Amino acid sequence: MVDTVEISRVNIRDSLSLDVSVWMHHPDDMDFRPSLSVAGNTFKISSISDGSTLATIDLDDDQMEAVVRDEAAELRVKFQVRGMHGELNTIHPIIADGKAKKLATANWKTTQKVTFE
Repeated sequence: MVDTVEISRVNIRDSLSLDVSVWMHHPDDMDFRPSLSVAGNTFKISSISDGSTLATIDLDDDQMEAVVRDEAAELRVKFQVRGMHGELNTIHPIIADGKAKKLATANWKTTQKVTFE
């Protein structure tokens, strides 16, 4: 189940692109099914599962023009779980290539249709 959704950045690339952080309750949770909509200048990410509003952001004129033109938006999602990894205090280098280990992150990129209200 989704805990919180944060929209960190809105860009215009080929189409409207949103960087989104999705915080889950448990590492085995897989219930993130977003639907995208625009009402006025407000962009809204909702859950298909229960219909709740997960996140909203106001778009400027250029961003509105891009989303109206394409009727789609690209979501670049970074999934995270609170307390799963804790803090990485000690960095252990990988001897073979001399680089430090990183914690695993789950990323997802999709283009979805936007509905207008």
